[in-house]
Amino acid sequence: MSRAIVFPGQGSQAVGMGRELADAFTVARDVFSEVDEALKQKLSKLMWEGPDSELILTENAQPALMAVSMAVMRVLSEQGNWTIADKAALVAGHSLGEYSALAAAGTFSLADTARLLKTRGQAMQKAVPVGVGAMAALLGVEIDQAREIAAEAAQGEVCEAANDNAPGQVVVSGAKAAVERAMALSAAKGFKRSVLLPVSAPFHCSLMQPAADVMAEALAQVAMKAPVVPLVANVTASQTRDPEEIRKLLVAQVTGTVRWRESILAMKAAGVDNLVEAGSGKVLAGLAKRIDKEISAVSLQTPADIEAFLKA
Repeated sequence: MSRAIVFPGQGSQAVGMGRELADAFTVARDVFSEVDEALKQKLSKLMWEGPDSELILTENAQPALMAVSMAVMRVLSEQGNWTIADKAALVAGHSLGEYSALAAAGTFSLADTARLLKTRGQAMQKAVPVGVGAMAALLGVEIDQAREIAAEAAQGEVCEAANDNAPGQVVVSGAKAAVERAMALSAAKGFKRSVLLPVSAPFHCSLMQPAADVMAEALAQVAMKAPVVPLVANVTASQTRDPEEIRKLLVAQVTGTVRWRESILAMKAAGVDNLVEAGSGKVLAGLAKRIDKEISAVSLQTPADIEAFLKA
């Protein structure tokens, strides 16, 4: 069996995330303390007690999701002597999850990752005023069809394919009116349905260029090592271990399409038949089953999940 570790993106956060891990394992508590210290913020209190309206803010959700992923990885290491270098062939993460993947694979320190994601979240939020942009999932639509719909809906505004998540699930992002036109066009063309996403900014489209510029500057100042196993990058759906290339790809990722469906297929082509989703929620395990039924997937977010996984 060849395994890849994957790390969730925004939307997987929930009040209470990571609490059971912190209660059960000192090593998990240490992760949350270190992130709190790096950010000079009681993020762990917000994660465990809410309110949800603050947790879902991009600048909080991004480092919070990374912290839970890293807590899972540290518990795996401590409880099962389980390391990425020994147990996995590849890592990948969905959008912000790419930073979690790189932290887990040793490219960034935990504190640097937390600060980068705080910066990324703030920059993405500032790039477009609230209410000006939007994102919508077009269901039953494939990537090429989504690109055509987005181009037709743009009418001089920005509307682009942001996430190719799975067969029949593509997210478009851009100016609110253009995204609404894309939803109407999708319906007019007879596609299943579309859903406006509860996000505070239009991620992964060219409206995010100001945030990409901020991240280019932030990433230029951070120490990076080669990951212990290759990263399958969001914007290329191909493997890399070169820190300088990773730096450029993380900047491109802010405005680029998350090619998640292709990334999973690239992992399969490289021999991966098992995915471990480390962190909050079960979104990526669900997508994996839709992308290729031959790939098995398990989600690890609680002490019970980790115990069952290590026993198996």
